[in-house]
Parts: sequence; structure tokens; C-alpha cells
Amino acid sequence: MAGRGRSTGDGTATEEGADSPVEPSAQPAPHHANHRARLRRRFLEAGPDSLQDYELLEMLLFQASPRRDVKPLAKALLAAFGDLWEVINAPPERLRGFKVDGVSLASDAAVASLRVVGAAAIRATRRRVIDRPVLGSWQALIDYCSAAMAHEPVEQFRLLFLDRRNRLIADEVQQRGTVDHTPVYPREVVKRALDLSATALILVHNHPSGDPSPSRADIEMTKAVVRAAEAMGIAVHDHLIIGRGAHRSFKEMGLL
Repeated sequence: MAGRGRSTGDGTATEEGADSPVEPSAQPAPHHANHRARLRRRFLEAGPDSLQDYELLEMLLFQASPRRDVKPLAKALLAAFGDLWEVINAPPERLRGFKVDGVSLASDAAVASLRVVGAAAIRATRRRVIDRPVLGSWQALIDYCSAAMAHEPVEQFRLLFLDRRNRLIADEVQQRGTVDHTPVYPREVVKRALDLSATALILVHNHPSGDPSPSRADIEMTKAVVRAAEAMGIAVHDHLIIGRGAHRSFKEMGLL
């Protein structure tokens, strides 16, 4: 059925529902209307190095906030947390409710859009060391441990179990503690190694303070684990302490 016509003011008619000239009273497009498309185009054509950290963060937030300008939120997150890695690995409870200029991270979708990137990055670095001889890819192991532990808010004690060819066969967090202490039980360490038929271990724990220097308690605990492991024919190759942007190796320091 033909639609009703209306005058365009110049003697011609246009069909109702067809495209028509923009009315003078129409609201102008928001300043960020094409911003997202420009960012995506620059990312794909010029690569990620062409974008600032806050712009990469914006792209992560696009899906969670489809109609709002998320640039102020991205900049505020970086200012609050320190850097991009800190943002994408921040605890969910710290991200929920973060708000600036009326835009917030209150939804699980927004929090998940950030956290999933951090999780993917850590898992990707882990794949570079699992089932491979770790002593021949030491830097990859350091990179993985740093990614997984350097920004943890509390201490955690991680065990890397190796087979007789020094391949990583299991990677487990055995204990979580406080900001400056993690309880470690040598007997439990050895029992788990025997369960996995591991012949060697690398001990790893983090210092949330950021300073990877070993404490007296760290040194004594390491000696106790070494004694218990050696009694069962299991070698302890090293004990790594992970800080922020730095690490310490007991073997390199002559403590093992």
C-alpha cells in the first residue's frame, strides 16, 4: 500500500518512512561517535604500538559500555592502578563500582572484559614453559612467574615440578598467605612431588612489597625443604622470589 506523502517545502513530495533531510532541530552527534571506529582502524592498520595505553584500555571497555565515552574511565583506571598490567589483573572487587564522569565498572561484563585479558596473557606465557625443559628456557620461566605472581596482593608459594629431563610437568600454588608470610610445610611439598613422580623442584614465591630480597625466614624455609626433598632423592634446582620488575634466585645468590 502506498504511503502517505508529505511536502518537502519545494513542491515535491516524499513518502513517509523514506530517508529525508535532517531536521534543523536534530541533536548533533556526540564527539566520540566515530572515535571507536578510528581506534579500531588505527589498531588494525598501524598496529598496537600506535595506541596509547589508555586507548588500548578503551578498546577493552567498548563492549561493556556500548554507548558511553569510556576515555575518561580508561584514563582514570590507569591513574588509580598505576599501569595497564595492574588494571587488567586487579581483583574484581576493586574494579567493581569504579566510577568517573557517570561511567562505571559496576557490571560483571565490564570487569570480565578487563580480567579476561590478564588471564589470557598469563596462560599464554605459561604455555611457553609447560612440557619443556625449563633450564633451557629460563627467561621464559621468569616471565611466566613474574606475570602470574608479581602483582598478587598476598604472598603465595608456588611449586614447579620437573621430570628427570627437567621438563615442567606440573605448576601448582601450594599455599597462600598474608602480605608478608606464607606457611610452607616441607613434608607436604615432598609428598606432592612423589605423587607426581617428579624428580626435581623449583620453589617460587612472591613478595607483595615489591622487594625480592630473601628474608631470614625464606632462607631457613628453603633449607628445610631441601633437606626433606634430598632425603627422598628429589633435587631442588632453585628458589625464586618474585618482586615487581625484579626477581632473586637463591642459586645465583649462592644460597642453594
